[in-house]
Amino acid sequence: MTERIKIAWLYLIAAAFVALNLYLVVQKDFYLAFSLPIVLGILMLYIFSLDKVLLLIALLTPFSVNIEDMDAGLAVSLPVEPMLFGVLVLFTAKFLYERNYDMRIARHPIALVIYLMFGWMIVTAFTSEIPLVSVKYIVSRLWFIIPSFFVASLVFKNLKNIHWYIWLYTFSLLIVIGYTILNHASYGFSDDSAHWVMSPFYNDHTAYGAALAIYLIFISGYAFYPGLSKWTRFWIITVALMLAVGTVLSLSRAAWISIGAALVVLIAVLLHIKFRWILAAFITVLVVLFSFQHQIIDMLEKNKQDSSNNLVEHVRSISNISSDASNLERINRWQAAIRLYNERPFFGWGPGTYQFVYAPFQRSKEKTIISTNAGDGGNAHSEYIGPLAEMGVIGMLLVFLLVGVMIYRGLNTYKKARNNESRILTLSATLALISYFVHGLLNNFLDTDKLSVPVWGLMAIIVVMDVYFADRDQIDVPIENEKTEE
Repeated sequence: MTERIKIAWLYLIAAAFVALNLYLVVQKDFYLAFSLPIVLGILMLYIFSLDKVLLLIALLTPFSVNIEDMDAGLAVSLPVEPMLFGVLVLFTAKFLYERNYDMRIARHPIALVIYLMFGWMIVTAFTSEIPLVSVKYIVSRLWFIIPSFFVASLVFKNLKNIHWYIWLYTFSLLIVIGYTILNHASYGFSDDSAHWVMSPFYNDHTAYGAALAIYLIFISGYAFYPGLSKWTRFWIITVALMLAVGTVLSLSRAAWISIGAALVVLIAVLLHIKFRWILAAFITVLVVLFSFQHQIIDMLEKNKQDSSNNLVEHVRSISNISSDASNLERINRWQAAIRLYNERPFFGWGPGTYQFVYAPFQRSKEKTIISTNAGDGGNAHSEYIGPLAEMGVIGMLLVFLLVGVMIYRGLNTYKKARNNESRILTLSATLALISYFVHGLLNNFLDTDKLSVPVWGLMAIIVVMDVYFADRDQIDVPIENEKTEE
């Protein structure tokens, strides 16, 4: 085909596309056809550059909008969840065809725990109270974890992709922060409006606060990254300050607690306190809380401070379990979860079923003004108690195992790293994940793209640093052509 004919065909196709769109807009009021070039462009990325798709997902995640009550009875976060599902399908097809994956990543302890978690999910799906819900839950976990952990681990072997992955999400999050602050200001920064002014991008201030805490910690770590110019470091500090302002204005008390916990671990690391002592201190705190639970509850019940616009009063309301509706509702959900566990302690009620089965296990004296029996009020508000109710004691222990292995491998990689870049990235990722899993004592968001994309991505960073970068004297040497065991 000559160049003239090729050009003629190009103009013909373009003219036909414009004519078709004009017809659809004028006659049918149908505007989606204009998105066809974007869709085709993204499809080309899926085929030829899957790493760019993953980075595009990181950019779009803060902007994704949850669509519920659809005709099919589904809920989906657009556009990110369909994009994650596309990565899952393509990666799975490629793996089944080539039978090839980097075994150094596949055999990493964090990956092994993930296999155990999926294995137990499948087992408990067979005994589930609502098997269809459990199957949907497992599939959704697959499209969160495989792209954001297993695919990301391969993509992050190019160090630049780690930086892009973090900063693209951060860039979008900064825009959401600006939108939220402006929206919040229009309501006089009231306490009530702080719970929803970030919608439709984040469902409520707790998920928003969890994301802010993660990126505040990681971006703060970037301020110490070696080899940066003064101006670059200045802009990093500026971004960290913006994230800090967003975190304060989110009024998410769980986010504040999680940042405090990460700071405690950071101090322990800087003082060279060994991991076993950190673990021993954590277990001691749990034992003390359990042993003196009644005395502690009696003391907390004396606090009558509700959440407030006043920052000091809002901090004091964290321990109010006598009148603060948010705190009381969490306790109500936890109590219902414990009763579900007592009913089925080994297999639980099935993955993803809590919100559909917990209503009869509430007690009237524990209900609050925001309690519901409709199954539309969310989940167990805990990354640990939720699995306990849904997948029994083994489900909860596997979550603890994941967190423990993640912290151990993260801190161990930080200590053994021979270059400062690996040390900064590993420690930042570990502290950010600690903040999330401390937050997870009070909320759970790993069933959403907003937190799954960063959380599993940060675990992938730890794995790649552990496997490929920590033992290098120079981190900027490319590794794409290195031989890996497959």
